[in-house]
Amino acid sequence: MFPMLTLLSMFYYICLRRRSRSGTRSEALGSRRAVELGQRSALPVTVEVEQYGKEVLDFSSHYGSENSMSYTMWNLAGVPNVYPSSGDFTQTAVFRTYGSWWEQCTSSAQRFRRTPPSFHSQDYLELAFEEPVYPTAVEVLETYHPGAVIKILACSLNPFSQNPPVDVRWEVLWAGKPNKALTPQARQFSPSIKQINFATNLLRLEVNSSLLEYYTELDAVILRGVRERPILALYKIPVIDINDLSDSEEEISEAGGLCCRSGGENRHNLGNGYFDRLPYELIQLIVSHLPVPDLCRLAQSCKLFHKHCCDPLQYIQLSLQPYWARLTDASLSHLLSRCTLLQRLNMSWTGNRGAVTAAGFCSFMKACGVSLVCLELSCCHFLTEACLEVIAQTCPCLQELNLASCDRLQPQAFNHIVKLTNLRRLVLYRTKVEQSAILSILTFCPELKHLNLGSCVMIEDYDVVASMLSARCHSLRSLDLWRCRNLSEHGLAELVSGCRLLEELELGWCSTLQSSSGCFQHLARSLPRLRKLFLTANRTVCDSDLEELAANCSALEHLDILGTRMVSSASLRKLLQCCPQLKLLDVSFCSQVDSRLVQELSGLFPNVSIKKSFTQ
Repeated sequence: MFPMLTLLSMFYYICLRRRSRSGTRSEALGSRRAVELGQRSALPVTVEVEQYGKEVLDFSSHYGSENSMSYTMWNLAGVPNVYPSSGDFTQTAVFRTYGSWWEQCTSSAQRFRRTPPSFHSQDYLELAFEEPVYPTAVEVLETYHPGAVIKILACSLNPFSQNPPVDVRWEVLWAGKPNKALTPQARQFSPSIKQINFATNLLRLEVNSSLLEYYTELDAVILRGVRERPILALYKIPVIDINDLSDSEEEISEAGGLCCRSGGENRHNLGNGYFDRLPYELIQLIVSHLPVPDLCRLAQSCKLFHKHCCDPLQYIQLSLQPYWARLTDASLSHLLSRCTLLQRLNMSWTGNRGAVTAAGFCSFMKACGVSLVCLELSCCHFLTEACLEVIAQTCPCLQELNLASCDRLQPQAFNHIVKLTNLRRLVLYRTKVEQSAILSILTFCPELKHLNLGSCVMIEDYDVVASMLSARCHSLRSLDLWRCRNLSEHGLAELVSGCRLLEELELGWCSTLQSSSGCFQHLARSLPRLRKLFLTANRTVCDSDLEELAANCSALEHLDILGTRMVSSASLRKLLQCCPQLKLLDVSFCSQVDSRLVQELSGLFPNVSIKKSFTQ
């Protein structure tokens, strides 16, 4: 009887030790006392705090302008502006894209291999609240086409604290797959969230709008929680799996970060089975299907797999974006020796709040950047002028550079891009690039095919930029001038005269362009290859413009004329008949196009997705 009691005591001690990893020592002892004393009484009553977002700290994109509040992410702070009403309202937060339309464009970046199938996030926003609490519920008020939110995370950092913690942790409260609601009506989305062991006042929402019929609109976020950490009742103690009792220090460290150790020299070699009889190339092919963390773990299993998993050929492409919450300078340091042949690197969203430093990034680029042809760095707020200088010096072969929403880079940093003379694709959406820098870039990078200057508010005269594009970039295929402030009819005419290979042109919310000047008709006659044209919110687009598009742009696939007052049903019919490749047509808020007409045209042209937004 005595040995049996001793064995049970030892097992109980191991269970307690295992549980203490996710909490403090005092919690484990508290749980032990609860078991010993049989304390099954009800939990103490704790007052739940309800609070709306105080401040939007960061986001990847938004539909609105940097100089106004309409359709911007900043609308998500505070109490609801619209809810429970449904429809398209300017007072809500709206991301830049929806559906799969943008991914179908030639300007879209090629997908990275080894992206985990579970990673679906396309956009994100980070929202701070007044008071840190232990979350009990998160409610997202969605007012139009709900269903985009696929992940909610909490951060251990208090953004308003003067003493930030050394180790910043992100915990997933809830995660789901891309989805869409059955109706576009407003809803209050409140998924069941998991409990975490730290108080938080910083939430991150990640979204995927690929299945949605139109732009999703968010009105407010509610965080509910308690000030004191909840005491778990006995019946809430999780069941402990007998197979999950390892006290390996390596397992603990792996849970905290993306860390690729150097090998399995210190492990006992149990043999390679039959793997060492397979051809080297076949093992390489098998290993190439593993995501990066699994590749790093497999390298620790035996010397054979260590050799295969550390082969630089496995790291020709490397996407670290899915691991943004765990990537650190140490992670980059561990990857150094493996990435000597690196050609495509995606570090978008990574390294913020000190996880990656400018020095750590520069060291990595100096060691691994010589063969790079593609570099994705959207929303990387650790970037400095020194980082761009190192990129320009060490990446002579670079053809694609994405700095979207790197809005904390100072204007002078962009001057270093002129040294990247082989650039084919450049994304500067929502950056502080100035006119002088972009003119220099266009002068020294004449082979540009895709250029995104959307929402670049520091450019003073877009006519000068258009003139330089016309003179230098004759191979240009796509140009995004979303919300450019001062492009005139003369600048547009010069642009389309010199860049006749253009297939995509975004002129949404460029209010200075007037149809009466004939600029849109000249555009249609000059760009026969045009596949995508956004004239969003230009009130002057008229029947003559659509007739010219129908006559000259038979390859047209995407057209947005939201908000025009001067387009009739007859010109729409002619456009639909003459453009058999048309897939997307947005006629929202077109005063002469009602829902009945949209329904009729949708029946006649079932292959075209005709959008007609509404406000309830």
